[in-house]
Amino acid sequence: MITLALIGGFLLLLVIGVPVAISLAGSSLIYVMIEGVQPHLVVLHRMIGGIDSFPLLAIPFFIMAGSLMNSSGITNRIYDFALALVGWLKGGLGHVNVVGSVIFAGMSGTAVADAGGLGNIEIKAMRDHGYSVDFAVGITGASSTIGPIIPPSLPFVIYGVMANTSIGKLFAAGVIPGLVMALTMMIMVTYYAHTRGWHRDAKFSIVALWKTLKRAFLPLLTPIILVGGMTTGVFTPTEAAIAATVYAIVLGMVIYRTLSWKKLIK
Repeated sequence: MITLALIGGFLLLLVIGVPVAISLAGSSLIYVMIEGVQPHLVVLHRMIGGIDSFPLLAIPFFIMAGSLMNSSGITNRIYDFALALVGWLKGGLGHVNVVGSVIFAGMSGTAVADAGGLGNIEIKAMRDHGYSVDFAVGITGASSTIGPIIPPSLPFVIYGVMANTSIGKLFAAGVIPGLVMALTMMIMVTYYAHTRGWHRDAKFSIVALWKTLKRAFLPLLTPIILVGGMTTGVFTPTEAAIAATVYAIVLGMVIYRTLSWKKLIK
């Protein structure tokens, strides 16, 4: 009976549009009110203890790092580099979408930051080049799922904390699956490009590739610094997340001067 009330309360709150976090808390309160907890401070203690974890601090900092890179225009540099790198292939912008997601995944570790940052740029570019909205949105959504796989992956951080597993080893284990996902998506894009007669969206140019590489070089160092630091023991995941945030601020405010105090506060 209590289990049904717990699940039913959770589903009811979801149906009426209550956010998931509040729905979970609300349904849990149903159990507390029915069963009672003695002393009541146990509930508060468990709630605080659930988030009282140093490794979990990595989550908001990685999200902030991704948001700062979006706000400071670093995602545009990544996009330009990916376009010069693979845009000359048939269905070029589809490949750019995937490669850009792989690069950005190594900076933020989330699908949301990828889809919200690079995704907006890529979907607009694909629509302007004649790609269908369905394909543009589909490949953007699919490629953004690489973010939680390739390190620094936020789901790996959460799992490592909850299961008391080495987060560094989890990160190392996510590299190959993430690259396989990217390769599979690029094969799919190639198939569609040939069967639907899609064109090449850019000409291959060593000069353009070199110029965009120079513009994106410092952001491209981010995954190397983070993953290398964590696997060698220089950083803990939380320290790596803070380092990524500081690095994004330095790039945006000091080096590129594209991040204002107003944007930073926002």
